[in-house]
Amino acid sequence: MPETPETSDHIMVIAAHPDDPEFGCAGTVLKWAQAGRNVTYVLLTSGDKGSHDPELHPGRLAAMREIEQRAAAAELGVSEVIFLRHPDGILENTLELRRELASVIRRHRPHVVVTIDPWRHYQFHPDHRAAGQAALDAIYAAREWFIFPEQLVDGVDPWRVREVYLFWTDNADYWEDITCCLDTRIAALLRHASQVGADTEKLVERIRQRARDVGQKPGYAAAEEFKRFQF
Repeated sequence: MPETPETSDHIMVIAAHPDDPEFGCAGTVLKWAQAGRNVTYVLLTSGDKGSHDPELHPGRLAAMREIEQRAAAAELGVSEVIFLRHPDGILENTLELRRELASVIRRHRPHVVVTIDPWRHYQFHPDHRAAGQAALDAIYAAREWFIFPEQLVDGVDPWRVREVYLFWTDNADYWEDITCCLDTRIAALLRHASQVGADTEKLVERIRQRARDVGQKPGYAAAEEFKRFQF
């Protein structure tokens, strides 16, 4: 089948932890995947600090969370999940992380990147701030010939991302109708059993209510919101 703009678009979601995409943008990911778009997840950590159980070794937890994330991604139709395995809880937007992400972007050539809004007011988690800023800095670096030029070998060229969508934002200007996708979006989130626990009734209602609240402004029964940039 010949490629069209709808089927050839490659979406890359860059986030700090397993479960960030399912909490932040999973309905949109599912809807785009169902439309034939290729979606890749890039998780900067494996969530090895995501437990208060002193008996649960961080390495074991990281392995559990990677399995959960792959299961959630499969529920949504995500094609590939990449873990960069930086330490959880102390993620920093370093030059080396920018270099690493620029290389990932240049090799995978996404048309659209979805990431966390690092400028959200009172964004308390330092990993979330660092992940969003690192992703945006890498998007800029990836398109420049003279930034990290050692990467430009074996057919790798600079790559210009066309659009960026920031989730968990205070400055939304784009809404995606996820009415058709809400149940599967919740099912994907519940794959993160180590994080959501066994009693999920209140969480599910909170997710449904949040989707209804976000949908009020654009007039959708359920929606996710983003700050959108086009280049």
